[in-house]
Amino acid sequence: MTDGAAGVAGAADAAGATAAAPGTILQGGRAKAYRPLPETERRAAYERGLAAYDRGDFFEAHEILEPAWMGTADIGERELYQGLIKVAAGFVHAVRGNPPGIARNLEGARVLLVGARNAGADGGLDLDDLIGAIDDRLARIAAGETEIEPLVLRRNPR
Repeated sequence: MTDGAAGVAGAADAAGATAAAPGTILQGGRAKAYRPLPETERRAAYERGLAAYDRGDFFEAHEILEPAWMGTADIGERELYQGLIKVAAGFVHAVRGNPPGIARNLEGARVLLVGARNAGADGGLDLDDLIGAIDDRLARIAAGETEIEPLVLRRNPR
């Protein structure tokens, strides 16, 4: 994970991000919030977010991960955090018994996590496994299943 800054409006940083306006960064062609946060604080939020997710507190995981997502200008890192936020949000919908909400969030998560994987930003997670598990859940929802268990966030052995 890097600690790049967005710079001035219209200027690209070393990670390829472009500032759209003060306090924003272009991600996926859209202006997104950018509130710089030191790498150590992003990493701590990431670890706390994963712990909340692992214990089944999906709403808390979503909330904890947001400052990490908004705190980096590195697009791969942003996509990782935002993808995990969408995974957590999907399982908030699962708790509420809302399969369309699960699917909508997992579809968005999949796109973001593929982008993170392609950028080499895995955060120590097995993104291939996670993306495959998302595909499984989406297929099951499409087949009419309504009881969808949460994804397991497997760590890469290092």
